[in-house]
Amino acid sequence: MAVLVDDPIWPAHGRLWAHLVSDTGLDELHAFASAANVPARSFDRDHYDVPAEMLPALLAAGAEHVGGKELVRRLIDSGLRVKARERRSLP
Repeated sequence: MAVLVDDPIWPAHGRLWAHLVSDTGLDELHAFASAANVPARSFDRDHYDVPAEMLPALLAAGAEHVGGKELVRRLIDSGLRVKARERRSLP
């Protein structure tokens, strides 16, 4: 059971972004994000997008830093992954 964060390598809006996920369940992810002051609007179906400057606080709060491939593997293994084609079909 862990909340995971990957490297902030995704550019958008003049910043670099990382992904915050749970390998256990969305309840755990939402609780962690709320306690770490991650805005609810940052949630995208199976993860939160978090700016690079939040990483130190997320790690201090107990998030496990992993590489992007590890994060995706563990998200898939958890059964929480929402695939790109599913994202397009959801409102």
